[in-house]
Amino acid sequence: MYDRAITVFSPDGRLFQVEYAREAVKRGTTTVGLKFKDGVVLIVDKRITSHLIEPQSIEKIFKLDDHIGCATSGLVADARVLVDRARVDAQMNRVTYDEPIEVESLVKKVCDFKQTYTQYGGVRPFGTALLIAGIDPNGTHLFETDPSGALMAYKASSIGAGRNAVMEVFEEEFREGLEKDAAIALGLKALLKATEGKLNAAALEIGVVLSDAEFRKLTIDEVKVFVDKAVRAQSS
Repeated sequence: MYDRAITVFSPDGRLFQVEYAREAVKRGTTTVGLKFKDGVVLIVDKRITSHLIEPQSIEKIFKLDDHIGCATSGLVADARVLVDRARVDAQMNRVTYDEPIEVESLVKKVCDFKQTYTQYGGVRPFGTALLIAGIDPNGTHLFETDPSGALMAYKASSIGAGRNAVMEVFEEEFREGLEKDAAIALGLKALLKATEGKLNAAALEIGVVLSDAEFRKLTIDEVKVFVDKAVRAQSS
């Protein structure tokens, strides 16, 4: 009876609808993020299930502002709502204060919005988690957001299916101060473990933000180069 309304706590203090939303995230595509020497990288395996699907029609990495991007796992439609909200918040900050929004401030705004959907009847939590990466005067940032509205800063993290396998690789091999190419290689190595050695360059998205360059997604040719290197390293 306690899982029928978002506003009802169970006797042991749980909100079941929020926990169900987390399960939606766990069933989502594997998403990883790593900080490196001069920036942050986000990588998503879009998990194409049919050769009839056009891979470019599935978008899992989004640009929020010039200096901020995010990757999603879970319900993509829910994620698009949050992305649109974050973009508006970022532009409102530019209009109001004539400066780019700080990464942590934007993350908190997104999480505050997500939290309201855990507190009122007639709504449901967002069934998506976001990895938000960016650079501001305070440094490089990688945040993970939860359907409950909680946030956590990481040096390297993962959401979605295969998270445990990815985090095992990161716990063992992640080092601060990695170069960009080494960080991407480590992220792909972790994805290879999570996907049991199967990676399709056409089904991967990689987004990078640098201290001296705006957030951008790599082209399919650039992605293929990194994937080929990762596969060769895995086979050797």
